[in-house]
Amino acid sequence: GRKIVTTNGVFDILHLGHITYLQKARELGDVLIVGVNSDASVKRIKGPKRPLNDELSRAACLASLECVDYVVVFNEDDPINLLSNIKPHIHVKGGDYKGKEDSIVEKGLVERDGGKIVLVEMVKGYSTSSLIRKIIGVFKE
Repeated sequence: GRKIVTTNGVFDILHLGHITYLQKARELGDVLIVGVNSDASVKRIKGPKRPLNDELSRAACLASLECVDYVVVFNEDDPINLLSNIKPHIHVKGGDYKGKEDSIVEKGLVERDGGKIVLVEMVKGYSTSSLIRKIIGVFKE
């Protein structure tokens, strides 16, 4: 069988940090499935003004990447439901969880289903929030 890799996130404004992260995730297996938070779940997690791009736009941008095989929009605040259906061999999280692996809510489920959590380092200096601040700064001048 093919090795299935999953990851999840908001991916509001796609940037180099996201792309590098997704490429590294894809290299860990044969198929990369990306779970994308629905608009409703982004509002609950990040506040009423987000996301800037709707779920279909975010999913389409991700689906257009060579390293991404499938995109699934999920409505919950965490990907537990999604992962219990997919049962990935590897579930990738950002390097910001290093030393805090026990705070990864989906860890128990993934491991119980025979998979493992792999942390992938994020590229320093890239985040959607910092990009938004930069854009606001440019237009304020």
